[in-house]
Amino acid sequence: MGDSRKAVMGRPRGFDIDQALERAMRVFWARGYEGASLAELTGAMGITKTSMYAAFGNKEQLFRKALQRYGAGPAAYATRALEEPTARAVALAFLRGAVCTTTPPDGPSGCLTVQGALASSDESRAVHDLLVDWRNDAGVRLEERFRRAVNEGDLPGNADPRRLARFIMTMGFGIAVQAANGLGPAELDEIVDTALLGWPA
Repeated sequence: MGDSRKAVMGRPRGFDIDQALERAMRVFWARGYEGASLAELTGAMGITKTSMYAAFGNKEQLFRKALQRYGAGPAAYATRALEEPTARAVALAFLRGAVCTTTPPDGPSGCLTVQGALASSDESRAVHDLLVDWRNDAGVRLEERFRRAVNEGDLPGNADPRRLARFIMTMGFGIAVQAANGLGPAELDEIVDTALLGWPA
C-alpha cells in the first residue's frame, strides 16, 4: 500500500521541463512579455495551463525562469567578454556576441531583454523593472572591467569607464534593434567595426 502511494506521488511529469522552458524562452524572445499570451506559451511548450502553473508558477515567474535561461545561454557572451585580456577585446567580444545572439539562424531576431519590455502596462511593471535591472547590471560589470583596464594601464588615464560602458551598451542594444529590423550579421559586423574606430588607444 505504502509503495503504491509512493509511486503515484513520485510519478514523473509527462513533459520535459528543460525543453518546455526553452520553448517558452523563445516565445518571450520573439513576442516580448506582454505579446506572449498564455495560449501561445502553453501551445509552444506542449502543455496545459494547469501543468504550466504547477511546474513554473504564473506567467511572470515563467518569464523570470526564461530570462535566467537566456542569460546563462544565448546572452552568456556578455559575461564571457569580460574575461578578454584587453578593454578593446572586451568591447569587441561584447558587440560581436550581440551580433551572433540577435541573428541566430534557427531562432528569433533581436534581444529578449530589449523586446521583452518594449510594451509595458502597469500590470507588467515588475517585469519592466526586472529587465531594466538586468541591463543596468550588464553596464555596471562593463564599467568595472574598463575601470580595471584604466588602473592597469590598458586604457589611458583620461578614459572614462562609465562613458565607455554606456557607449558599448548602447551599441549592443542598438544592434539588437537593427537585427529585429532585419539587418544580417555582415551588416551588423560593419557597425561593430565602425563603432570601435574611435576606441581610446
